[in-house]
Amino acid sequence: MSLRGNTTDVHSPAAALKHKIAFSSENRRDEGIIRDLSVRENLILAVQARRGWAKPLRKNETDTIVEKYMHELNVRPNDPDRPIKNLSGGNQQKVLLGRWLATKPDVLVLDEPTRGIDVGAKAEIQERVLELANDGVSVVFISSELEEVVRLSDRIVVMKDHQKIAELTNGPDITPESIIAVIANDTSTTPAHPTEALAEETTEHE
Repeated sequence: MSLRGNTTDVHSPAAALKHKIAFSSENRRDEGIIRDLSVRENLILAVQARRGWAKPLRKNETDTIVEKYMHELNVRPNDPDRPIKNLSGGNQQKVLLGRWLATKPDVLVLDEPTRGIDVGAKAEIQERVLELANDGVSVVFISSELEEVVRLSDRIVVMKDHQKIAELTNGPDITPESIIAVIANDTSTTPAHPTEALAEETTEHE
């Protein structure tokens, strides 16, 4: 992949972190949270992994990270020692977002971060994504909810059957219906129902 004008080999999560790339999986339960660990332990996981397990974070470093992101992301309840499995899906997702923000990424890939969470948490995460883009973070926000795609994106990459079929610059003419039309009119891949397609959105600050 190309990053900052240079070809970059990202062959592992550790390599990605080294290049300030963070990725949050759509499978929150199995590939995101560590259910039996606390909110605190989940929040610092990526920072600790980048530093190395032989060099544990000091208590004051841990406290700073935990307080910062629990406050900024409005994680509820405000109890960092609570097992993360006891939080709602929306608050679990906020903790995952905080985990990756703590690494201070230049590129943040979020795969279906608002799927299966309550309306309030969804709105808070969407607002945070816009703030990150305005702060200069390149956010790749993958979503199958087209209304969300249109609301958050600068550029929209449309996928069908795992292949890119279009790249759109967001604007007044881009609507969920126009994206569905692009998918339905594509003849480059095996026909598929439009609602089965994945719209992949990229929110960038340029």
